[in-house]
Amino acid sequence: MTTSFGAANKALLKDPKLQIPSFVHGGLLRPSSNSLALTTTTTTTRRRHTHLLSSSSSSSHVIRAVSTPARPNTATETKRSKVEIIKEQSNYIRYPLNEELLTDAPNINEAATQVIKFHGSYQQYNRDDRGARNYSFMLRTKNPCGKVSNRLYLTMDDLADQFGIGTLRLTTRQTFQLHGVLKKDLKTVMSTLIKNMGSTLGACGDLNRNVLAPAAPFTRKDYQFAQQTAENIAALLTPQSGFYYDVWVDGEQVMTAEPPEVVKARNDNSHGTNFPESAEPIYGTQFLPRKFKIAVTVPTDNSVDILTNDIGVVVVTDDEGEPQGFNIYVGGGMGRTHRLETTFPRLGEPLGFVPKEDILYAVKAIVVTQREHGRRDDRKYSRMKYLIDSWGIEKFKSVVEQYYGKKFESFRELPEWEFKSYLGWHEQGDGSLFCGLHVDNGRIKGKMKTTLREIIEKYDLSVRLTPNQNIILCDIRNSWKRPITTALAQAGLLHPRYVDPLNLTAMACPAFPLCPLAITEAERGIPDILKRVRATFEKVGLKYSESVVIRITGCPNGCARPYMAELGLVGDGPNSYQIWLGGNPNQTSLARTFMNKVKLQDLEKVLEPLFYHWKRRRQSKESFGDFTTRMGFEKLQELVDKWEGPVLAPSRYNLKLFADKETYEAVDQLAKLQNKNAHQLAMEVIRNFVASQQNGKGE
Repeated sequence: MTTSFGAANKALLKDPKLQIPSFVHGGLLRPSSNSLALTTTTTTTRRRHTHLLSSSSSSSHVIRAVSTPARPNTATETKRSKVEIIKEQSNYIRYPLNEELLTDAPNINEAATQVIKFHGSYQQYNRDDRGARNYSFMLRTKNPCGKVSNRLYLTMDDLADQFGIGTLRLTTRQTFQLHGVLKKDLKTVMSTLIKNMGSTLGACGDLNRNVLAPAAPFTRKDYQFAQQTAENIAALLTPQSGFYYDVWVDGEQVMTAEPPEVVKARNDNSHGTNFPESAEPIYGTQFLPRKFKIAVTVPTDNSVDILTNDIGVVVVTDDEGEPQGFNIYVGGGMGRTHRLETTFPRLGEPLGFVPKEDILYAVKAIVVTQREHGRRDDRKYSRMKYLIDSWGIEKFKSVVEQYYGKKFESFRELPEWEFKSYLGWHEQGDGSLFCGLHVDNGRIKGKMKTTLREIIEKYDLSVRLTPNQNIILCDIRNSWKRPITTALAQAGLLHPRYVDPLNLTAMACPAFPLCPLAITEAERGIPDILKRVRATFEKVGLKYSESVVIRITGCPNGCARPYMAELGLVGDGPNSYQIWLGGNPNQTSLARTFMNKVKLQDLEKVLEPLFYHWKRRRQSKESFGDFTTRMGFEKLQELVDKWEGPVLAPSRYNLKLFADKETYEAVDQLAKLQNKNAHQLAMEVIRNFVASQQNGKGE
């Protein structure tokens, strides 16, 4: 199978300032009409054809991507990561997964483990178990904008019970994760998803991941336009070679109607972006160097953490609210490696403005620039943020413009960003309501799971998943509000006013027991950590209504975006965390490392003096993150080192929940069964009772 790479870099060659020396990686050079292709023979006698462009002369040993012709006499051995070789030999992400799925083993081999990521799955094992590994698979869905049909939600709910661990997990990229699927059940689960309007294609792997957009089902033009644009970008960058359907439904591809503008943009090769004879016109055989993340939103709405994405797209409207075009940010990304300062989280920066009809071409040009020039030798440095950091934004823009075929217009002025959670009841704008529900760490289980299914099934509701691991019930009639609210409250899904403010903005990744990258706890540890933070608030005199954005991850990869938090805890050892400070509530500021190797049991020694001095030294309405930035880490460290405990005036009130010892001991016994103390359980019961009374009054 020969893939001709055409003139994918022809536009670049027009500008002598941007010419980059070319090298090919080993093998036999064979000419095609416009390029030279590299032929590699695998053990299965399949022939692969690709070629590999090196970086600029300053780093000529770094592998790049797939296109520019090279002179035979300049061929040199260039380093590639192991994953690049696996992709090349995979027959467009089929082999060896297709063979490994046929074996009786409970797991798949290393190469297939890399390949199955492109299909939306990770191989895992329970790290709590001792002895032989108990393998299973996590499946992640692809849901642009977080949209989930009624049929798909009910299917996911069924699959979790039949083939998973009985829970659904909402992710920070508006998708589901289904844990615990056995290898023997993979094809059944995947085919069931596909036949019920679902997909996991591209939810993992070196390609465009799920495209974010505000989950709120508003009927406003700008929100509708942002969501449609996100769906179009997702369609544009969906793999075309059919590998997903070949593996899971024996090639029976589910046909979906694509907007003509998507098909036109994908097929357009007027600026050398495509591989004309390839089954993957945008991705080629090698796909992208690493994962690629895109978000679309409207001005002020930062529910999507817009600056953390490889590409951030913002709708720009005229004075009447009519969409005119888009501002584009580039170069955001969270992942890093501990104690390797050359890896880092990074915020996106402005690239420019494009008219609304050009957005697909501009996004494609950016993706192709990363495809051609992102590093392929060392995956720690393969994200687009490192390319932009190395080149600078002006050089990056110049190269993108060659593939785009136009100059970017000046970035339009935007208002301040705000974090929007969309929790509680809201008008959609079409006479219907939507209800945003807080889900601790995105884990739907137990009574909550049963009740959500009953409500979604009974009222035939569609849902949206949010980037903050929450869920929105859509298209609710006004007459349904009271019975739905009552049913939700009885399952512990309360109006946000009855949820601890710390919980409302907190996030954690799954970490132990299933994530192979976890160093310490995150999801299982955050409930206790939030209780300890609340107790510390009370000790230093902070009000219950006050909060800070807390995000916890079990490793430095940043899945829960801890580097944007006011207080980020990043696992750096067993029961040990780095402490990051300096993000803000609107997710526009990058946190920095404050302390390393803080043991779980010592958190209060750090947090107590920080919260105490925030309460006493903050400026009017100053958030905790902004306070830590203003004070500076040197001063904060001094306050921590000298801390001897708070000096508090005696309380004016002595409010007691329990009038007698017997009642206290009875409640305390019940509380221990739920990993709570008596006071916490009593407060929860009281809040639930108040909520049910309010609901009964038709709130």
